[in-house]
Amino acid sequence: MKADLDDIAGWAGSFLQQLQPTQRRKLMRAVATELRRRQSKRIAEQRNPDGSAYEPRKPRLRARAGRVRRQMFGKLQTSKFLKVQAGPDSAVVEFAGGVRRMAAVHQFGLRDRVNRNGGLEVEYARRELLGFGEGDVGRLADAVLGLVAAGEAL
Repeated sequence: MKADLDDIAGWAGSFLQQLQPTQRRKLMRAVATELRRRQSKRIAEQRNPDGSAYEPRKPRLRARAGRVRRQMFGKLQTSKFLKVQAGPDSAVVEFAGGVRRMAAVHQFGLRDRVNRNGGLEVEYARRELLGFGEGDVGRLADAVLGLVAAGEAL
Protein backbone atom coordinates (compact mmCIF):
# COMPACT_ATOMS: atom_id res chain seq x y z
CA MET A 1 0.00 0.00 0.00
CA LYS A 2 2.78 2.41 0.93
CA ALA A 3 4.53 1.57 -2.35
CA ASP A 4 1.34 2.39 -4.30
CA LEU A 5 1.07 5.79 -2.61
CA ASP A 6 4.76 6.45 -3.29
CA ASP A 7 4.22 5.57 -6.98
CA ILE A 8 1.38 8.10 -7.23
CA ALA A 9 3.46 10.74 -5.46
CA GLY A 10 6.28 10.07 -7.91
CA TRP A 11 4.37 10.62 -11.13
CA ALA A 12 1.94 13.20 -9.83
CA GLY A 13 4.40 15.17 -7.69
CA SER A 14 6.08 17.06 -10.51
CA PHE A 15 2.74 17.79 -12.14
CA LEU A 16 1.22 19.05 -8.89
CA GLN A 17 4.15 21.38 -8.26
CA GLN A 18 3.43 23.11 -11.58
CA LEU A 19 -0.12 23.97 -10.49
CA GLN A 20 -0.99 27.11 -8.60
CA PRO A 21 -1.84 26.64 -4.89
CA THR A 22 -5.55 27.32 -5.53
CA GLN A 23 -5.59 24.71 -8.29
CA ARG A 24 -3.83 22.17 -6.07
CA ARG A 25 -6.29 22.88 -3.25
CA LYS A 26 -9.20 22.29 -5.62
CA LEU A 27 -7.66 19.03 -6.84
CA MET A 28 -6.92 17.88 -3.28
CA ARG A 29 -10.50 18.65 -2.22
CA ALA A 30 -11.87 16.59 -5.12
CA VAL A 31 -9.58 13.66 -4.22
CA ALA A 32 -10.51 13.87 -0.52
CA THR A 33 -14.22 14.04 -1.36
CA GLU A 34 -13.88 10.91 -3.51
CA LEU A 35 -12.02 9.19 -0.69
CA ARG A 36 -14.72 10.19 1.82
CA ARG A 37 -17.41 8.83 -0.50
CA ARG A 38 -15.60 5.48 -0.77
CA GLN A 39 -14.97 5.29 3.00
CA SER A 40 -18.60 6.12 3.73
CA LYS A 41 -19.81 3.42 1.37
CA ARG A 42 -17.48 0.88 2.96
CA ILE A 43 -18.65 1.82 6.48
CA ALA A 44 -22.26 1.38 5.35
CA GLU A 45 -21.38 -2.08 4.04
CA GLN A 46 -19.66 -2.80 7.39
CA ARG A 47 -16.43 -3.93 5.74
CA ASN A 48 -12.78 -3.47 6.75
CA PRO A 49 -10.41 -2.06 4.10
CA ASP A 50 -9.20 -5.58 3.32
CA GLY A 51 -12.79 -6.61 2.45
CA SER A 52 -13.52 -8.68 5.55
CA ALA A 53 -16.75 -8.05 7.46
CA TYR A 54 -16.76 -6.17 10.76
CA GLU A 55 -16.94 -8.35 13.82
CA PRO A 56 -20.61 -8.31 14.86
CA ARG A 57 -21.79 -6.52 17.97
CA LYS A 58 -22.10 -8.45 21.18
CA PRO A 59 -25.71 -9.24 22.12
CA ARG A 60 -27.34 -6.75 24.46
CA LEU A 61 -28.48 -8.05 27.82
CA ARG A 62 -31.57 -5.89 28.26
CA ALA A 63 -32.68 -4.94 24.75
CA ARG A 64 -36.27 -3.74 24.54
CA ALA A 65 -38.59 -6.04 22.66
CA GLY A 66 -39.96 -4.77 19.35
CA ARG A 67 -37.46 -1.93 19.04
CA VAL A 68 -35.94 -1.22 15.63
CA ARG A 69 -32.15 -1.44 15.81
CA ARG A 70 -30.08 1.04 13.88
CA GLN A 71 -27.21 0.02 11.68
CA MET A 72 -23.82 0.06 13.39
CA PHE A 73 -22.02 3.37 12.63
CA GLY A 74 -25.06 4.65 10.73
CA LYS A 75 -24.45 8.27 11.63
CA LEU A 76 -20.66 8.13 11.35
CA GLN A 77 -20.79 7.66 7.61
CA THR A 78 -22.55 11.00 7.07
CA SER A 79 -20.70 14.15 6.02
CA LYS A 80 -21.65 15.74 9.34
CA PHE A 81 -19.18 13.49 11.15
CA LEU A 82 -16.82 12.34 8.37
CA LYS A 83 -15.10 15.59 7.38
CA VAL A 84 -12.84 16.55 4.50
CA GLN A 85 -9.99 19.02 4.84
CA ALA A 86 -7.91 20.04 1.86
CA GLY A 87 -5.02 22.39 1.39
CA PRO A 88 -2.54 22.94 -1.43
CA ASP A 89 -0.24 20.24 -0.03
CA SER A 90 -2.56 17.75 1.67
CA ALA A 91 -5.96 16.12 1.72
CA VAL A 92 -7.42 14.67 4.94
CA VAL A 93 -10.53 12.62 5.73
CA GLU A 94 -11.21 12.43 9.46
CA PHE A 95 -13.92 12.12 12.06
CA ALA A 96 -14.93 15.42 13.62
CA GLY A 97 -15.96 16.51 17.06
CA GLY A 98 -17.16 14.21 19.79
CA VAL A 99 -17.25 11.08 17.64
CA ARG A 100 -13.49 11.17 17.04
CA ARG A 101 -12.73 9.35 20.30
CA MET A 102 -15.43 6.74 19.77
CA ALA A 103 -14.23 6.13 16.21
CA ALA A 104 -10.64 5.72 17.44
CA VAL A 105 -11.76 3.13 20.00
CA HIS A 106 -13.32 1.03 17.23
CA GLN A 107 -10.56 1.73 14.68
CA PHE A 108 -7.83 0.37 16.95
CA GLY A 109 -9.83 -2.02 19.15
CA LEU A 110 -9.25 -0.15 22.43
CA ARG A 111 -10.89 -0.38 25.85
CA ASP A 112 -13.58 2.13 26.77
CA ARG A 113 -16.51 2.58 29.11
CA VAL A 114 -19.93 1.64 27.81
CA ASN A 115 -21.63 4.60 29.52
CA ARG A 116 -20.35 8.13 30.01
CA ASN A 117 -21.25 7.98 33.71
CA GLY A 118 -18.80 5.22 34.51
CA GLY A 119 -20.04 1.70 34.36
CA LEU A 120 -18.69 -1.35 32.62
CA GLU A 121 -15.36 -1.13 30.77
CA VAL A 122 -15.23 -3.21 27.60
CA GLU A 123 -12.58 -4.02 25.04
CA TYR A 124 -14.11 -3.31 21.65
CA ALA A 125 -13.42 -5.38 18.56
CA ARG A 126 -11.17 -3.83 15.94
CA ARG A 127 -13.29 -2.39 13.13
CA GLU A 128 -11.22 -0.34 10.70
CA LEU A 129 -13.42 2.61 9.82
CA LEU A 130 -10.81 4.47 7.78
CA GLY A 131 -8.08 2.99 5.61
CA PHE A 132 -7.01 2.20 2.09
CA GLY A 133 -8.55 -0.92 0.64
CA GLU A 134 -7.71 -2.96 -2.40
CA GLY A 135 -8.01 -0.71 -5.43
CA ASP A 136 -8.52 2.56 -3.51
CA VAL A 137 -5.15 3.96 -4.55
CA GLY A 138 -5.79 3.12 -8.18
CA ARG A 139 -9.21 4.74 -8.07
CA LEU A 140 -7.74 7.88 -6.53
CA ALA A 141 -5.13 7.98 -9.30
CA ASP A 142 -7.93 7.59 -11.86
CA ALA A 143 -9.83 10.45 -10.19
CA VAL A 144 -6.77 12.71 -10.40
CA LEU A 145 -6.24 11.82 -14.07
CA GLY A 146 -9.93 12.35 -14.80
CA LEU A 147 -9.89 15.81 -13.23
CA VAL A 148 -6.74 16.76 -15.09
CA ALA A 149 -8.10 15.44 -18.40
CA ALA A 150 -11.34 17.36 -17.88
CA GLY A 151 -9.38 20.53 -17.22
CA GLU A 152 -11.03 21.07 -13.82
CA ALA A 153 -7.68 21.27 -12.04
CA LEU A 154 -6.24 23.74 -14.54
